[in-house]
Amino acid sequence: MVDAFLARAREETDRALARALDEILPRLEGALGEPVRYAVLGSGKRFRPALVLAGYETAGGASPAVADLAAAVEIVHAYSLVHDDLPCMDDDDLRRGRPTVHRAFDVPRATVAGFAMVPVAAAAVDRAARLLGLAAGPAREVQGLLFRAAGAGGMIGGQVLDLVASTEPGRAPLSREGVMAIDARKTGALIAASVEIGAVAAGAGDTVRAACRAYGEDVGLAFQIADDVLDLTATSEELGKTPGKDARQGKPTLPILLGIAGAQREAERLAARAVAHLAAARVSSPLLAALARFVVARRS
Repeated sequence: MVDAFLARAREETDRALARALDEILPRLEGALGEPVRYAVLGSGKRFRPALVLAGYETAGGASPAVADLAAAVEIVHAYSLVHDDLPCMDDDDLRRGRPTVHRAFDVPRATVAGFAMVPVAAAAVDRAARLLGLAAGPAREVQGLLFRAAGAGGMIGGQVLDLVASTEPGRAPLSREGVMAIDARKTGALIAASVEIGAVAAGAGDTVRAACRAYGEDVGLAFQIADDVLDLTATSEELGKTPGKDARQGKPTLPILLGIAGAQREAERLAARAVAHLAAARVSSPLLAALARFVVARRS
């Protein structure tokens, strides 16, 4: 079930991304369209868009235009990868099996293209809300969920904390709780928002929304822990990026603190708790349950 759903979500999201960029990119000034397309349309798991679709379907949504909303979330995620790979950040040459944006183009264009992808994502959200026929209130709610998750209280703030923890002289090593607090913001916030965005777009009530949010928070943590395990155990061919960089750069991760087996057990515990949140709220979603299991079993 999961493989078929993820394949469908990837295909629908990729088509929606192409449509959105065709409509929005002509508004950009200069030569930014090419690096933005390169960053957004490269191969990827499209896991966050898949969660938008899964949250939407779980809450009873049925419009194919939800793929356009999922595409907006993917643009935000893609922008974060462009900046994450820059020499001043993780300094990586490989992403999704091909040269990173600053290697394919150059550092200035990659930096500016990453910034430009934020208003591109905002335009994509507005476009998707119109296609879905969302009223002004739910449309604003979706926008707020996405950009709060991407901002200082979420993804960007987590990235800053991660950089400080890795580079600040004399800083005490992070505890398990400190690492998980960074993971919850850097990775978990956008993943949690993705599920809730889908539910909001489908008109879900407070109980379903809260269950989707709690599910997403735990799945987001499990996803990052699984990523950190793969960074130590998978090959560059499996990952599509350079493995082992976190350990070489001295970044604190749960596999380094707990060992690979201990980190894997923690990811499995979180995935199980994510599904328990749905059960406690009487939200039946075999799809979300299967996606939680996929997160900790994947090899890329």
